[in-house]
Order: sequence, then C-alpha cells, then structure tokens
Amino acid sequence: MEPLFINGFIGENIFTIVLAIFVIVTIFLGVRIVPQSEKYVVERFGRLHAVLGPGINFIVPYLDRVAHKISILERQLPTAMQDAITTDNVLVKVETSVFYRITEPEKTVYRIRDIDGAIATTVAGIVRSEIGKMELDQVQSNRSELIERIRHAVLAMVDDWGIEVTRAEILDVNLDEATRAAMLQQLNAERARRAHVTEAEGKKRAVELAADAQLYESEQVAKARRIQAEAEAYATAVVAQAIQENGLAAAQYQVALKQVEAMTTVGTGQGNQTIILPANIAEAFGNAFNMLKAKS
Repeated sequence: MEPLFINGFIGENIFTIVLAIFVIVTIFLGVRIVPQSEKYVVERFGRLHAVLGPGINFIVPYLDRVAHKISILERQLPTAMQDAITTDNVLVKVETSVFYRITEPEKTVYRIRDIDGAIATTVAGIVRSEIGKMELDQVQSNRSELIERIRHAVLAMVDDWGIEVTRAEILDVNLDEATRAAMLQQLNAERARRAHVTEAEGKKRAVELAADAQLYESEQVAKARRIQAEAEAYATAVVAQAIQENGLAAAQYQVALKQVEAMTTVGTGQGNQTIILPANIAEAFGNAFNMLKAKS
C-alpha cells in the first residue's frame, strides 16, 4: 500500500506543479507591457488583430502573438544626393535629409517592405520634379519655399504607408565647375557695374548740391537787395511825406542836421587827421540852429 500511496502522491504533486507552470506561462503570454516609444502589432492566426499602445495590454494566449514591435520615435534617413536640372538647363546636385515617424504601424508593416528606401526614392523624384519647375536663381533664393513644397508633396505620397514626414531639409545645392565659373564671372561683372553706378550717382549728387548752393546764394543776395531797395523806398516815402506835411523847411533841416552829424563824426576820429571843412560850414551850423529854434 505504501508504495502505491507514495507514487500517487508524487504523481499528484507533479501534476500540480505542471498546472502551476502552465498557468504562469499563460498569464505571462496574455500580458504585454508596451514601452512608451513603441507600438506592438498583434496577429491572430496570421492576420492583423490589434495594435497595442504604450502601457499594460492583454491578449489571448496561444491564439494571439506579437508579430511586430515598431518604434514610433522620429527617424532620420541617411543624407542623399540627387541630380536635378532647372528650367534654365543648369545641372545641380541637391543634398537632402528627411525626418519621419511611424503613426500607423499596421499600414507600415503590411503595405511596404523597405520604408526607408521607399521614402528616399519618393523624395528624390519629388526634388527633381520641383527643381525642374524653377530657375537656378529661384532655387538659391527661395530655398525655404522649395523645402515646404517638397514636404507637402512627400506627405501626400506616403500617406498610405502610415508615416508622417516631420521635416524635409535641403542641406546644400552644388553646381558643376563650369557653372560655378560662369556665375563667379557674372557676379564680378555685377559688382563692377554697381560700383560704376554708385560712383556716377555720387558725382551727380555732388553737381546737384553745388547747383543748389549757388541757387541758394543767388536767392539770398536777391533777397538782401530787395530788402535794401524796400528800405530805401520806405525812407524816400517817409521823407516825401514829411516834405508834403511840413514843407521844404523840414527837408532843409534834415539836410543840415546830417551835415552837422557828419562833421561831428569826422572830428571825433582817433589819430592825427587833417580835416577839410567846406566854406559854408558856419552857414550849415547856423541854418541848423535857426531851424531848431524855429521847431522849438
């Protein structure tokens, strides 16, 4: 009896242990913890069943399996160089770089095999197409506009692949040596032309300023003469009015007074001076004195 009991006990323990291991494995297979930077694509019997987001997720053990673990972090394609021809028949080599991230993993894993290669080929074709619509000067000066047009075109093309193109950069636009030499020659000619134009404009401005200065001087001289003439006319008018109102005696009084003032000024001069007086000086003083007495 004892050997049968012992064998039965051992067999029961083994079954319990196996059952416990099965339950643990089942629980382990049914629980999936997805990192924040990833998404899991779950298949059931070989077909797409679900996409698990970050956190704790549950699946049906032995029926469901995680077929793909997709990173949703932003990615950068290797720098690529594309040849393109502008509308003015200039061959350029465009260096591009593309950044993207996967937003719908179920599309990415079931619709495209080599996502990086597909994006690189798409970008190369779009770059050639967009640059083929522009002249070389436009490519150089409107690079930001060109980048935006390329990015929108890439977004429209890769929408079915479940990705988002976050940035598309044109790192450099290179020219062949012959085109570089021609552009350098054109640049030097343009600089020389601008220098000649600047010099000519400077000379023209100097002539204009000199003419303006002469015109200003002439205007000021004319204004001074006009003011002097107006003053003389005014003085003449005042004298004429005084003669009209006071008669000839007032005019004679003014003349005699001016003669006296002139003699006084000459007499008060500094240094040794020889003064020549007119013969009728005494008569002038007498006339002035008589007129003054008459006015008083």
